[in-house]
Amino acid sequence: MTTTLQTTTLQKEVQQGAQAVIDLRRHFHQHPEPSLQEYETIKRIKEELVQLDIPYETVGETGAIGTIIGKKGAGKTILLRADIDALELEDAKDKPYRSTKEGLHHACGHDGHAAALLGAAKILKKHEADFAGTIKLAFQPAEEIGAGARQFVAGGFVEGVDQVFGIHVDSSIEIGKIAATSGPTNASCDIFNIKVKGESGHAARPDLGRDALLTAAAIIVELQSIVAREVSPLDHAVVAVGVLHAGTRYNIIANEAALEGTVRTFSHETRQTVLAAVERIAREVAQAHRTTIEFENYDAAAPLINDPVAANRAARIGAEIVGTENVILNNPKSLGADDFADFLAVAEGVYARVGTKNPDDSDTWYGHHHENFDIDERGLAIATELHVRYALDYLDD
Repeated sequence: MTTTLQTTTLQKEVQQGAQAVIDLRRHFHQHPEPSLQEYETIKRIKEELVQLDIPYETVGETGAIGTIIGKKGAGKTILLRADIDALELEDAKDKPYRSTKEGLHHACGHDGHAAALLGAAKILKKHEADFAGTIKLAFQPAEEIGAGARQFVAGGFVEGVDQVFGIHVDSSIEIGKIAATSGPTNASCDIFNIKVKGESGHAARPDLGRDALLTAAAIIVELQSIVAREVSPLDHAVVAVGVLHAGTRYNIIANEAALEGTVRTFSHETRQTVLAAVERIAREVAQAHRTTIEFENYDAAAPLINDPVAANRAARIGAEIVGTENVILNNPKSLGADDFADFLAVAEGVYARVGTKNPDDSDTWYGHHHENFDIDERGLAIATELHVRYALDYLDD
């Protein structure tokens, strides 16, 4: 645990660097890039790491992981993560730092994540003589499509990591508050595709065809029984179909249909149960309609489950930063997914949330993924300090 002197020193350094972090956030906000195309974003991040004399390795094409090794000797290893991709969405707000790229917008706050972690990196590098162990700084692409964290895991960059820590800014939480909730906080995300194969025929003689459209409609209806009849009412799950394509003409029995949907759950066990049920029901319904299916599933993210010990640490440190009364221990679960879960599948850790909603400024009330999304930038200093103090506290424990 940091001493009073260290805490005071760190808080002072965070405030001294607060404007630089805001400036970085605004730079990233003006120059958003979509998932797996964050070329200029990661170039700027690498330039910042070079200026700080922090060595880094490239991960994939648009990711990077920096390393700070404490001068007090060997010890534990902690990974701090920031995602860096933006969304394919217009930036509709009237601010000097609005996006300069048509159809692209940092509407989820990843610009703030990258800036806050770079601000923390500067302070942690400055204090490398004061701790033992290793701090890894993961700047991760492609969170929005669930493809970035797995690059770090598959590349072996999380091997030997004892703890992982991440922060998400949150427009539903007021500025000056931190959420550190134990257990499941974000749902898994699976994206399934079902292709139905039938036989075409004249609509006047449907008995001579095998209707793929009717099969697809029946599958969609029957999938609704999974949550109602195969998942405990004490558990939470979603099975939703958002896309259905079928048919070419009003008087032709459709010989092909395609539907796309998602499964969301809060546990690994329920996730596997529901996915198996989706495929089973689709195949059996198709058989009943004398058709066949092809089933594919894209694993976008596992359920995000915070380790209780790590969550308690984040809550304790958060209380030292914003006060016990401003730490939320039971933030509502979100059915939105986050691939930080891939890091948590390898190492214990916690995903905290930092409030960026200003009750006096309606511009910060818009939800994530909204065209008017913005943050109260005072939250960036809180995120920076939380990164720094969590890492040092963990390594010093």
